[in-house]
Amino acid sequence: MKQHDQSQEKDLRSAARALSEALLCLENSQEMQQFLEDLCTPAEIEAMVDRWRVAQLIEQGYSYRDIREITGVSVTTTGRVARFMEMGTGGYRTVLERLGRKQQ
Repeated sequence: MKQHDQSQEKDLRSAARALSEALLCLENSQEMQQFLEDLCTPAEIEAMVDRWRVAQLIEQGYSYRDIREITGVSVTTTGRVARFMEMGTGGYRTVLERLGRKQQ
């Protein structure tokens, strides 16, 4: 990842907020997928897909070893996702809860 000094951090937060607003203006999953395919490299999309799959499996109670066998994702990445699910900003939890309510 690029290193940023303190003056660049404010600009980065502002740009991240603008990206969030851009994501929110999309109306359906097809538009989201098209935007992500234009915005990200295939490897970046694969990394996000892997992390999301890991979050869902953690939520379902799978062990790190089982997740590794199911997804091929490293135990290190699984641990990182789990840590962010517990001590992150709450993004994973918000989406998992909302999707859970939607499926009920």
